[in-house]
Amino acid sequence: MSVWIPLWLRKLAAPPHFYCIAGKLRRWSGRLAVLLGIIALYGALLLAPTDYRQGDAYRIIFVHVPSAWMSLFIYILMGGTALLGLIWRIKLAELATIASAPIGAAFTLITLITGSLWGKRMWGTWWTWDARLSSELILLFLYLGVIALYHSFCNARQGARAASFLTLIGLINVPIVHFSVQWWHTLHQGSTINLFGPSYISASMLWPLLTMTLATKAYYLASLCGRMRKQLLWQERGKHWARRIIAMGE
Repeated sequence: MSVWIPLWLRKLAAPPHFYCIAGKLRRWSGRLAVLLGIIALYGALLLAPTDYRQGDAYRIIFVHVPSAWMSLFIYILMGGTALLGLIWRIKLAELATIASAPIGAAFTLITLITGSLWGKRMWGTWWTWDARLSSELILLFLYLGVIALYHSFCNARQGARAASFLTLIGLINVPIVHFSVQWWHTLHQGSTINLFGPSYISASMLWPLLTMTLATKAYYLASLCGRMRKQLLWQERGKHWARRIIAMGE
């Protein structure tokens, strides 16, 4: 039995059409990521005041916190694209899931490394089996598992479907990471930024943090579009439109 697909999604999912759109998105989002990143670093390193308790060591949050947010944000998006791929068998949804995994793994690794550097200064140890740290480490293993499972199949579509199932199963870890500081007694501090309540952070520190968050999202979009274009061109290399682009060297 065929599954109904919205017309706008059917048009967007056409490989030649998406390849063109993704190229434009990659250029503009890449430029935006660089611009926002420069502004955020200027505010974080030069304009934000020194913390009265942590000194300048706290400035690592301007990399650590946006990376931590992105590690969860990307996995949630992967869950959505995995579901689309499994229900509607949309090739681009499968590609988005697979292309997102290395980016999410990189952000998760940055989160763990910067968290260890911060923890050494604040807690006196590089690592502790804290609930937040442990669940974030599990998230990294989930990303790596998705990548490994995809590449373990000779058939790319079969590998993408298997990786999509693992992605959906791994979604259970996302609320654990987010709510771990509330559910268990942990060394990791609680949230200082609330979307629906007061934020316990100075405005002079908040705006560079949010700007860096936007920069990481723009970078993710640029990287995702670049990876999807590359994978799409490889999978469609036998098609006329792909051969023409390869011949032109675009």
